Amino acid sequence: MINSQTNQEVVTLTRDCPALMIPSGSPTVLEKGERAIITQALGGSYTVIVNGNLYRVEGQEADALGKAPAKAPGEKVQTKENRVNERAVWDALKSCYDPEIPVNIVDLGLIYSCEFDPTPEGTIVEIKMTLTAPGCGMGGILADEVRQKVQGLPGVLDVKVELVWDPPWNQGMMSEAARLQLGMF
Repeated sequence: MINSQTNQEVVTLTRDCPALMIPSGSPTVLEKGERAIITQALGGSYTVIVNGNLYRVEGQEADALGKAPAKAPGEKVQTKENRVNERAVWDALKSCYDPEIPVNIVDLGLIYSCEFDPTPEGTIVEIKMTLTAPGCGMGGILADEVRQKVQGLPGVLDVKVELVWDPPWNQGMMSEAARLQLGMF
């Protein structure tokens, strides 16, 4: 069912479903039979409203929302000379989304640096990122998502993600495309 006023999909949970409360990041379980409004389905996860509260549901739990669950990552393929494709790393970063804002973390300006340290065994990727608000409880969750998506790429030996607060994030750090998408010109 689509909510005609917002174009957001209303679903009934088909089973108990683990979720994270936004913005605290507190784990909880959404109960079978509860009605949820899907507000965002980006980057392999869902943002839903249940009983007036905002939650993140991971892609592997999507069947509880009546959606196809995300596929488990396949086996990592090593590349010749264990080299990493830098473009693939940036594409992986662009598949990560703030659960409250329908823009990827790269275009939001949350990635401050991404450095590559090649070794004979593979490439170590070091990422410095921030959040839109320092008190956001989703920081560790977003950092883990970044780590997991980049770690799964061929040629990546290790991923180090550091949350930093200097300089503080501001709307001027967003790409022009993100500002246009959010109506902030």
